[in-house]
Amino acid sequence: MAFEISSVVSKLQMLSTSDHASVVSMNLFVALLCACIVIGHLLEENRWMNESITALLIGLCTGIVILLVSGGKSSHILVFSEDLFFIYLLPPIIFNAGFQVKKKQFFVNFMTIMLFGAIGTLISCTIITLGATEIFKKLDIGPLEFGDYLAIGAIFAATDSVCTLQVLNQDETPLLYSLVFGEGVVNDATSVVLFNAIQSFDLNKIDPSTAFHFLGSFLYLFITSTMLGVLTGLLSAFIIKKLYIGRHSTDREVALMMLMAYLSYMLAELCYLSGILTVFFCGIVMSHYTWHNVTESSRITTKHSFATLSFVAEIFIFLYVGMDALDIEKWKFVSDSPGTSVAASSVLLGLILLGRAAFVFPLSFLSNLAKKSPNEKISFRQQVIIWWAGLMRGAVSMALAYNQFTMLGHTSLRCNAFMITSTISVVLFSTMVFGLMTKPLIRLLLPQSPHPKGSTITITTDPSTPKSVTVPLLAQDSEADLDGHEIHRPSSIRALLTTPTHTVHRLWRKFDNAFMRPVFGGRGFVPVEPGSPTERNGHQWR
Repeated sequence: MAFEISSVVSKLQMLSTSDHASVVSMNLFVALLCACIVIGHLLEENRWMNESITALLIGLCTGIVILLVSGGKSSHILVFSEDLFFIYLLPPIIFNAGFQVKKKQFFVNFMTIMLFGAIGTLISCTIITLGATEIFKKLDIGPLEFGDYLAIGAIFAATDSVCTLQVLNQDETPLLYSLVFGEGVVNDATSVVLFNAIQSFDLNKIDPSTAFHFLGSFLYLFITSTMLGVLTGLLSAFIIKKLYIGRHSTDREVALMMLMAYLSYMLAELCYLSGILTVFFCGIVMSHYTWHNVTESSRITTKHSFATLSFVAEIFIFLYVGMDALDIEKWKFVSDSPGTSVAASSVLLGLILLGRAAFVFPLSFLSNLAKKSPNEKISFRQQVIIWWAGLMRGAVSMALAYNQFTMLGHTSLRCNAFMITSTISVVLFSTMVFGLMTKPLIRLLLPQSPHPKGSTITITTDPSTPKSVTVPLLAQDSEADLDGHEIHRPSSIRALLTTPTHTVHRLWRKFDNAFMRPVFGGRGFVPVEPGSPTERNGHQWR
């Protein structure tokens, strides 16, 4: 009896020690996040630095300190988990991107964005896969299977254009910004869909029909994921419009918006679809309908809440990547052959450069052929910036690599350790080197021209749009953009073919005003507020 009691007491002590260690780890990590925000603010005007690189450097320095304190046993205070990344950190980032995006610019350039984000990613994935298959066998990394090489292509086809987006200005270069931003989101979704499709196929039995099955699976995931996001966003708009939740509690409508957005992502994961695409298009639909159905105070709350969650999640990811880069467990496998590790990382960087160039310049040429106006065409300097923006690799590549080559964040095979360390090296090098050179490169290629005398630039903030203070370049379309410019009906078949985007936009606006807004609300809908003239008069539309 006494032995059993002592055993229970010892277990309780171990649990309390473990809980205390977790509390210490979380305290330290939160303190580091605060430091990243403060230092990032102080370096805001720096020519080279940005918040992503700042968080990465702080993570590296913290990793070195922890490595020294622990006697070379560990370099991080949290164990990386794909679930932590894909379930908790990625959804707020992608949702905020859709919620804050300028919808008009995004959809006007939709075909070019899909060309770069979907077709371009497939081209890049193919080149990286073929190059890695040929070269890695000569480097004697280990027994990688064909599925591993396909996964490598999907892993390193995923870009991270955060550094470039922090430098570009939406007002000065709207075409370039919308292309880089839109391609980044579609690229991440395409890479994850590709990765999941690769894992779901039996690659030991490959025949000519496999390619068609693979393409069909890819299109199915793409279309159904998009539709799920749209339907979830419309459902949230209908519920909030119909029930007038803001009459009694603005907290409830804010909570409902957040939970419905997160529900769209989890439903996609539950149905084995692409949560990235689903939550992105859910964000677009919510910003077009749901956001206009809530009260004014809820609009202010949601726009800042979504932007803040996205900002903290991004900093969290870069901070952890910096600490995890010095993980001894992974590096000890490649310590006996550092030359091979450097060679593998160099090969991957070279394939990323080649794969990126193989589709940006040819697809830009094809896109320009379909455009009549010189202002809509992508200049060579803009093509170089688009190419450069996709050279950096980030958290999506890290998470996919961990998913393929580790088990619960740990690896015991030499070839898997090589791939993890190579991924870490590529992410660090591309983010640090390419990221540091982004600001000077853009200033060189796109010099800011002085505004002519007599001209004034007026920047207005429309209170009816979810423009974020934290992410000012991802604002919604203003009323002037949407309603101030009349889009004329095409007078002939030729005019219809030469201006398809304008025609589609006009038809969509007509359909939206006639059928969608009366049911789902949107701009012009005035939510009922307690004691307001709107509530007393019963008017719901401006």
